[in-house]
Amino acid sequence: MKIQRSKKQEFTSISIPLPLFKKIEKHIEDTGFPSVSSYIAFLLRVILSDKETDSKKFYEANLIKKKLKQLGYI
Repeated sequence: MKIQRSKKQEFTSISIPLPLFKKIEKHIEDTGFPSVSSYIAFLLRVILSDKETDSKKFYEANLIKKKLKQLGYI
């Protein structure tokens, strides 16, 4: 994997099937995304952010259940 150096961030290349690339390219027309790469990076950030939020909610719910059990409510 080749890493390109940037002043702000480091980047790497990820291979996707060409038909998928073409579909995404059509999908992002007139959206303001400058490239397929920037769109995919945006989607991955959203997905990973949602996963972190879900994990945090799960942890907090279990913590609340544990405290309720300790207090004898459950």
